[in-house]
Amino acid sequence: MESSSGRESTGRVPLSGVVADCVKRWFKDALKEAKGGDVNMQVLVGQMYYHGYGVPRDGQKGRIWLTKASRVRSSVWRVGGKRPGYNASDSESDELEENS
Repeated sequence: MESSSGRESTGRVPLSGVVADCVKRWFKDALKEAKGGDVNMQVLVGQMYYHGYGVPRDGQKGRIWLTKASRVRSSVWRVGGKRPGYNASDSESDELEENS
């Protein structure tokens, strides 16, 4: 049985609560690095906003972060709509651009 704090009466936190907390912390850590200029984290934050992963879904904020990252790496838009954490290798992206 759960109490109003989300903990079971045994003092254990349900696994879903642990996972949700981890995802929120992942977003917070990624956002800090993205604000510091890390392009990979800017892509990740954009993906997380697009999918509502660890943060409420917000396509506009997702586009803002992907736009920042695209100033350094043009291949960003290929992975922007992918699930959080998906990152095409730079070599793959470069090959696609050269063959276009």
